Parts: sequence; structure tokens; C-alpha cells
Amino acid sequence: MQVCPPAAGPIVLSLLFLSLFSTEAHNITRILNNFPDFSTFNHYLTATHLAQEINNRQTITVCAVDNAAMADLLSKHLSIYAIKNVLSFHVLLDYFGAKKLHQITNGTALAATMFQATGTASGSSGFVNITDFKGGKVGFGAEENGGKIDAVFVKSLEEVPYNISVIHISKILPSAEAEAPTPGPSQLNLTSAMSSHGCRVFAETLLASDAEKTFEDNLDGGMTVFCPGDDAFKNFLPKYKNLTAAGKQSLMEFHGVPVYQSLAMLKSNNGLMNTLATDGASKFDFTVQNDGEEVTLKTKLVTAKITGTLMDEQPVAIYTIDKVLLPKELFKAALTPAPAPAPEKEADSPKPTKKKHLSPPEPDSPAESPDEDPADQTADKNNAVRFNGARIVAVILSLLCFASLQV
Repeated sequence: MQVCPPAAGPIVLSLLFLSLFSTEAHNITRILNNFPDFSTFNHYLTATHLAQEINNRQTITVCAVDNAAMADLLSKHLSIYAIKNVLSFHVLLDYFGAKKLHQITNGTALAATMFQATGTASGSSGFVNITDFKGGKVGFGAEENGGKIDAVFVKSLEEVPYNISVIHISKILPSAEAEAPTPGPSQLNLTSAMSSHGCRVFAETLLASDAEKTFEDNLDGGMTVFCPGDDAFKNFLPKYKNLTAAGKQSLMEFHGVPVYQSLAMLKSNNGLMNTLATDGASKFDFTVQNDGEEVTLKTKLVTAKITGTLMDEQPVAIYTIDKVLLPKELFKAALTPAPAPAPEKEADSPKPTKKKHLSPPEPDSPAESPDEDPADQTADKNNAVRFNGARIVAVILSLLCFASLQV
């Protein structure tokens, strides 16, 4: 029997610790790809960007419906935004595997959904009632309908205990609020939405800028806005007022990205990102980086952190940030270090004579030049003088040593 050396003990414990706490992130699209009967449900999870939000959650249950049940939903001709609300109503923010469904305490449970988490749902309309009936039957119903059972548990498709559970339920859960018409992006009052959530100063400045039209023109095609909080933008206003009209427009447009980016997408798509101000040679880009759950936006001059989600409804997302984004194209002076102060002249130093060659030049003295050199070049030449003087001393000593050897 082999015995591990004492030094191996800490290593083994470390490996055990890592194996316990390092788990691979789930991928709902990959899971459902194994079940062709759920291809329509899977497609709309991707089309509405719900798949990425599901993958970003640590503990979750997806109540999937088959293609026949999805056909019933699609026959209502809902907008893509309303479909997202309906499907988010089928994502529970807790873990419910088959075993747990049949062992619910007191036979009933109320589960919050991703629809409830968006803040769109009012009252109890974002909750699902789960009831364990005798005989192994488990029913699901929208709480807004008084907990009436609308669908039943069919089978478990995939379970990773306490991480993700994907179960098959018989029908779409009806929710009048989730199915309610959702205003399209062109009907969205962008500045009003920002003003009411802590970005009033930025919103009012945008309204007074030519950049507002750029923001409005990009609403339908998809857009992400990074909105500095009131304190941050208020402190920046003196610098903003010193910009030209074109500079002010570029500064505001620098806070918008012409594509929709959910928070999950920002966390996975780190790197350079173009903005509404990007135009040919004018890069006006910044770098997106994440450290765990924290997402930062970095320019050459400032690093801003995303502090909250003001709105995330495809195709528009608005996030609050703690600093104003400063593009290097507008603030180049801040990147250039100030010149070093000129050395002060000594008070008692004698003035140099204007006459030339009154005495022979000292050995290895630098040649005179009509123009003064920059400070860094002058420093290099002074070093060279000192080096040559040392070399002369070394040569003289060598000659003396050689002479002494000849004696």
C-alpha cells in the first residue's frame, strides 16, 4: 500500500476543494438541442435573448413546452417582446427537480419567475403556483389566475442538482399581463426613461444636443446606452461646456452603442466596442471588461463601472455607470504629460563672455551650437562628457602602470 508523502496532503486537499466548487456553467440551448420536440421553444429562447440570461443564473428551473404547445402560443401573433415576457414567465428562479416537485412541503409552493424579476410584472402576476396532488400528479398555474391549474408536469429533461432543472410541462401558462402588448422601441421615450431613474442631468443634456437624433434613429435597429449618474455628470458639466458643438455631440454619442447588449452579453463579449460616435478615422471606442459580476468600460482616460440596469428589453438596454466616459479624441491634452520646468539659474553664477577662443577649449568639450538642445538631449551630452573624462583618467593610469613595468 502506497502512502502519500506529507507534502502531498495540502495539494490533495486543494484539488478536492477545487473539484467541489468549480462547476461548469450550464447552457440551455445545448441542453434543448438534444430534444427535437422542443426546437421551437429553444429557438425563441435564443431569439428573445432569454437563453443568455438563463445561462447567467446560478439556480434556475426552465418549464419547457413542446412544439405543439408553442404553436398555440404563436397563433396569437404576439410581438417578439410579448413572447419574451411569456417565456420568461416559464423560467422559475429556484431549483425544482422531479424529486423536489413530488416532495413539496404542505403540497404547494409559490415560485418567482424571471418575468417577475424584470420589474414589468405587477403584484402577484409574476409568480407561479406549484401543487403536488396525490397520485404523483404535479400541477402549475399562474398566481394571477387564483392559482388555477393550467398545466401539469410531464417529465424531467435534464437535471444538475441545485444548479439547473429543465422540465417538460403540458401547456403554456396563461398570463394576461405577460401577453399584454409591449410598446415597440420607436415608441419608447428614451430621455424620460433615463430621467426617472437617476440620469436626469445626462438626459436633459442629451435633449439639448444634436446627438438626440442619433439616439432616436438607432432605437429600432437596437442600441445600448451607458448613462452616467446625476452626480457624475453634474461634476463634468464645466468641462462639457468648454467643448465645441461637434465635441459635445461626439461626447454624448460616445455613451451609446449601435447594437443591443444584455448584461450577460457584455460579460461574455469582452473587448473593444464601437460607439454611436465612431466614424471612419475617428475611432471613439472603449474596452469592455468583466471581473466576475462586475463590468467595467475603459477608455485611455477613465474606467467606469456599470452600477445598475435601468432597462433591458430587446432591442434596447440602458445601464447606469459611475463616471462619464472620456474619449481620447476629445481630451488628448490629458494624455500629454506637462513639460518639466526649466532649471533656475544660480544667482551668483558669472555671465559667460561673448568673446570666443580667448582661452583654448578644454579637451573633449562639446562643439558650440546656435540652437539649444531639448532638456533630455542636453542631459545625454553631459553624461557623455563625464564618461569621456573618466576614460582619459583611465588611459593616463594605464600609461603610468606601463611605464612602471618598464623600469
